Amino acid sequence: MFKLFKTIIKVGTKTTIKYPFEPLDVCDDFRGKPEHDPEQCIACGACTQACPANALIMETDIENNLRRWEISFARCIYCGRCEEVCPTNAITLSQEFELAVTNKADLYEEANFTLAHCVECAEAYAPTKAVSYVHDLLVQSGLDRDDPYLSQLLNTCPSCCRRANMLDSRTLVHGQYFHDALANDSLACDVSADKVFQQERSNQGE
Repeated sequence: MFKLFKTIIKVGTKTTIKYPFEPLDVCDDFRGKPEHDPEQCIACGACTQACPANALIMETDIENNLRRWEISFARCIYCGRCEEVCPTNAITLSQEFELAVTNKADLYEEANFTLAHCVECAEAYAPTKAVSYVHDLLVQSGLDRDDPYLSQLLNTCPSCCRRANMLDSRTLVHGQYFHDALANDSLACDVSADKVFQQERSNQGE
């Protein structure tokens, strides 16, 4: 009997996990609490678009010149989509799973990013870090870092870029030249048809 109890205790010691009195080991690919690195983040919003649980939000505050990023661990389903789509690896899933809190506010984390302003209209149009990221990518692809055109292009909002590249209304495809071309084609078709008709009449007269 004593030997039986000794065997039971020995087996139980090896098979029973002593968590929470001892740390619990998890596998390497365990999907736990998302960790956000504001220094690496460019506030592009890709993670907020990919999140199926709407646990991530991004709001733009024009008055305070900020873009606010926030995550709710209460809504997160730890699917890892945010980690997959992040272009700068600013958000990764850790192995932390003990997320119980006594204060509901502790289930939220946020980060703020400044906005870049258009050199033409002075309106905020994108996060400053996102503009810098695009600039670095273009430079890495072979463009000149000191190119004034590149700097002007990146520091101009999309509306002003479209306005600067917009042609005169008379030269648009639906403008004067387009209608002139149609008129010329129509006139050419009429002349050609008239010639065919005259030729047929002359053939019939013969």
